[in-house]
Amino acid sequence: MSAGYFVTGTDTGVGKTLMTCALLHAFARRGRRVVGMKPVAAGAVRDAHGWCNDDVRMLSAASNIDAPRHLVNPYCFEASIAPHIAAQRASVTIDLTRIARAYSGLAALADVVLVEGVGGFCVPLGSDCDSADLAHELKLPVILVVGVRLGCLNHALLTARAVRAAGLVLAGWIANRVDPAMAAADENVDALDERLAAPRLGDVRFVAEPDPQAVAELLELVALG
Repeated sequence: MSAGYFVTGTDTGVGKTLMTCALLHAFARRGRRVVGMKPVAAGAVRDAHGWCNDDVRMLSAASNIDAPRHLVNPYCFEASIAPHIAAQRASVTIDLTRIARAYSGLAALADVVLVEGVGGFCVPLGSDCDSADLAHELKLPVILVVGVRLGCLNHALLTARAVRAAGLVLAGWIANRVDPAMAAADENVDALDERLAAPRLGDVRFVAEPDPQAVAELLELVALG
């Protein structure tokens, strides 16, 4: 039976794609068939197969299963703007049921499916749904990527509260030190260890050009089974 996780972040630009790719590599090293999914992507260029987003390319490169793009990325928009606005401008309604069907297709191919959200946990996807609704639709435990920078305590604790309010399990979190100049970064990570009530899967130091395979070596997956 396939396992799945929904990877979200405390905000945009906190390294969700990097950490999702690193998790894919880490699971693959344990002998798992793995595939990454980006249900909604905004900011793309057209290639021979249609619109393609850089995050989707990275996830596909980190997967060890060659899955069809329409399953990996059901919705892709050209403009790099909030997804509900991109969808509205494209006259498209993001259908969570369609995404769930794509997820099921990937789960039939892989041992582990990692679903990368868009922006933070509650980013709107339409007039009546958001990323939290998507995670709830997929019924997946959540992995939270915390961008360790000023404000991360509030952002992380509010996100954890939102995850649990959605009836989902916070399976673990990753500290990603995106600001190398942040004061008291260690103390902030310690504070989150005390308060998030979920296992820390990794503490990733700042690197100007991070490599997902190198980051994978810093992750501990025992808590995920």
